[in-house]
Amino acid sequence: MSKNSKLYKKILIWRYKHISERQFIYILSIVVGFLAGFGTFILKDLTFLIEAFLQGKFIKDYYYSLYFIFPIIGLFLVYYIKKYVIKKEIGHGISTTLHAISRRNGIIKRYKIVASLLTAPITVGFGGSAGLQGPAVSTGAALGSNIAQLFHMNSKTRMLLIGCATAGAMASMFQAPIAAIIFAVEIFSLDLAFASLVPLLLASVSAVLSSYLLTGTNVLFRFRLLDVFEVRDIPFYIVLAFLTGVASVYFSRMYFTITRFFERFKSSFKRLLIGGIAIGVMLFLIPPLYGEGYGLINNLLKGNTAEALKDIPYNLDLENVYIVVLMLLLIAVFKAIAMTTTFAAGGVGGIFIPTIFMGAALGNAIAKVINQFGFHVSESNFTLIGMTGLMAGVLHAPLTAIFLIAEITGGYELFVPLMLVSAISYAFTKYFVSNSIYTVELAKKGQLITHNKDKNVLMLMRIDNLIEKNFKAITPEMNLGEMLKKSVAKSKRNIFPVLDDEKQFLGIVLLDDIRPMMFDQSQYTETYVSDFMKAAPSIIFKDDSIEMVMTKFNESGAWNLPVVDAGLYVGFISKSKLLTAYRRKLIEVTV
Repeated sequence: MSKNSKLYKKILIWRYKHISERQFIYILSIVVGFLAGFGTFILKDLTFLIEAFLQGKFIKDYYYSLYFIFPIIGLFLVYYIKKYVIKKEIGHGISTTLHAISRRNGIIKRYKIVASLLTAPITVGFGGSAGLQGPAVSTGAALGSNIAQLFHMNSKTRMLLIGCATAGAMASMFQAPIAAIIFAVEIFSLDLAFASLVPLLLASVSAVLSSYLLTGTNVLFRFRLLDVFEVRDIPFYIVLAFLTGVASVYFSRMYFTITRFFERFKSSFKRLLIGGIAIGVMLFLIPPLYGEGYGLINNLLKGNTAEALKDIPYNLDLENVYIVVLMLLLIAVFKAIAMTTTFAAGGVGGIFIPTIFMGAALGNAIAKVINQFGFHVSESNFTLIGMTGLMAGVLHAPLTAIFLIAEITGGYELFVPLMLVSAISYAFTKYFVSNSIYTVELAKKGQLITHNKDKNVLMLMRIDNLIEKNFKAITPEMNLGEMLKKSVAKSKRNIFPVLDDEKQFLGIVLLDDIRPMMFDQSQYTETYVSDFMKAAPSIIFKDDSIEMVMTKFNESGAWNLPVVDAGLYVGFISKSKLLTAYRRKLIEVTV
């Protein structure tokens, strides 16, 4: 054993002897929060560094004409990093983290700690129309998972530390610790008990402190309310709510449609070329789509519409409100297209910031239209609440939307319209799009973690851990005598799978079915397995979830069900073993 291994073992032993499990989780949550904050800082600074380099003096005169080529260069760089450096698929931050929780017991590969740190800043810095929140969560979650694995923590603690890392990434990105905790609970369906709340608080606070230490009080956007909420504006907020709901449905469906379109191209290089050219054209025509778009959001919040749209390369009369509204609506419409194309072409980024961007443009445009009809509503407030509506609808995270906007504005004066718009937009979107972009693929496979504890326990169980293989197989050509001699006499089970020569599952024979014939020797050579075998509902190894297995047990009334993989017999799952495993898993995830 090496010196490092001996030291590592001594540390583990010392920890077990001197620090309780709960205290150690608190310590780890602080460490994870700080590291998640540091990772977020690296992501942001690398992105800003690349953007500053590309906007440097030596290419400043040609910058606009290079809008077309920058994203293509960025996507090529990401392509080669993924192929020759990382050599593994990166995936989209929050979706892959949800998959790790639901299907891998919170185990995330170590390479994902650096994968997003290398690729997301290049994607966004070179103009890819994506955000950094997803990659920040991916980096933090990988850190949390690997720290938990390093200290041999159980699956429940691994998942909690992933939640802590998520809260830390969110808190560091926006310096909004309360919204960060709500985001972790809402997106990852964490059990918000006291045992999990304290680590989330510690992680969120430590991440915010790390953000203050590294960047001071500078945040991506901070806005102090200038206009108070007016009760007379409620009808307009209701209109805004429904329009943000429509925009959320459009955003989600556009994402699904473009993703399916690019999936038709089997070559990742072809996807890169087509997607890169498409993004380049969009950025050339509508430059505000470049990167995350914080400049546009901040300028709209401050009422600097002309500054927000200054990069548009047309001789437009920005004093004309309707031209401004048209441009804002175009920006909102094409943001969803540009973002999804960035992902489909192989870029790495998140959907959180593009959602806010689209909501800001839409909310500001709606306020301008309302004001043209002789009313007076606050454009900055509508910009903020438009962001809330899109977050609630697209992300299916209404509470996160409410508290994030409340925190970044430094007050809760807009709580009523925030709650109203968030609730209506979320309900409207949910009616048409049942799952968010984050969760749709997992939901299709029945692998989505929710706040339903029973379903979560079933989801965290694995079929391959329940399969029993000590069953004696028989063939349909066997006569009763051969079956009794070769299988029944040598088995402790009362059920026998019937297989053909290629191990294809054909049916079952129950001991109770042959009991009346077992002592009638005249039947031994006259009766064959094919005469008394019967069909049985089977469990499909790679397709059926544990919840589906439980349903099949209830519907069939059986105590043992066969498991097949592409028609081939694998083994049996017994109801008693399934229930025992369920009880153990329930204790594991709740105690």
